Amino acid sequence: MNHRQLLLALLLLTACTLASARTIEMKVNGLVCAFCAQGIEKTLKALPATDQVYVSLENRIVAVHLKDGSDIDDATLRKAITNAGYSVVGIQRTDTPLDVIRQRARHD
Repeated sequence: MNHRQLLLALLLLTACTLASARTIEMKVNGLVCAFCAQGIEKTLKALPATDQVYVSLENRIVAVHLKDGSDIDDATLRKAITNAGYSVVGIQRTDTPLDVIRQRARHD
């Protein structure tokens, strides 16, 4: 396999992974209380593509599980969280279920 073919294969693999990602995990600054968590959860649940939301104050994690066949672009997520008074430090798309993210957050 030449250099070009390898690069193309990697790009296709990345595109397939992002297209199949059903969970969006974000690092968010400014979360300090249960009221904060409830506000973010309510805001993100109002988005049509959202199935479930998980917020960990201790770990500053906000995770959104998407409905089948749905997606939310990063700009929409950043705007929703910024408008609620918080700042997004990072966004990662993954296939990790919310239950696994919850368990990981409890052990961190």
